[in-house]
Amino acid sequence: MFDITPGQSVEHYENFPVGSMLLPRRYRKAVASVYHFARHADDLADEGDATPAERLQALAACRAELARIERGETPQTARYQALATTITQYQIPLGLCGDLLTAFEQDVVKTRYADFGELVQYCRHSANPVGRILLHIFGAATPTHLAQSDGICTALQLINFWQDVAVDWQKGRVYIPQADLQRFGVTEAMIAQQTSDVAWRRLMAFQVDRTRRMLKGGSPLAMALPGRIGLELRLTVLGGDAVLEKLKRSDYDMFRQRPKLGATDWPGLLWRALRKR
Repeated sequence: MFDITPGQSVEHYENFPVGSMLLPRRYRKAVASVYHFARHADDLADEGDATPAERLQALAACRAELARIERGETPQTARYQALATTITQYQIPLGLCGDLLTAFEQDVVKTRYADFGELVQYCRHSANPVGRILLHIFGAATPTHLAQSDGICTALQLINFWQDVAVDWQKGRVYIPQADLQRFGVTEAMIAQQTSDVAWRRLMAFQVDRTRRMLKGGSPLAMALPGRIGLELRLTVLGGDAVLEKLKRSDYDMFRQRPKLGATDWPGLLWRALRKR
């Protein structure tokens, strides 16, 4: 649910408000336990020089720890012991953690997506569980809130994909749906050559518009959540929209400069988030 927070040092797993001063203190330990679980598993899937088989084996060990939690046993590692405490305290469906592992496993073996539906299905595992877990921690996991959170989380994941087209290409991954590449006459060779022509701009304008509508569709949740939680979510939604605007202003040339929010962006975004209440 929550994307890049000011001063956050890592960029490959940015969906948790760890360290944000806006997050009420009473939630920080629980949120941190979930973050450390997800960040560790994400690193197993994506960092270092391990082979795909070794990565999947390491993720299988993570699933074994979740299975111990499900059986009511004490996990073997401190990381999962802390996660078990959070899951029990806030009655978080354990399947949400399993969904995140599914996404990380998929990152090891899958590098292309046939169409937008397939990409959204990936986001259902990679992004949406984050918002759902946080809503359970915040005591706000109503059906309406969960649906709105899914829209925001999927949009934020897509924004990260559009930011990182060049970065993902270096990892051998293309998250732009193959059907959309074909529809707009863009080839993977053009991505490799960092071609930002008319066809590319039309393709990315289409992706940005679709993502922005998805982000807007979930945004009422930011007004429904109270206090600093709602403020942080409003800031996050505005930040995501600002990144999309930067993409647009750059003529969708993320190859030359990755569009991201800097220190000068946050004061204005915070002011807008405060005024929206």
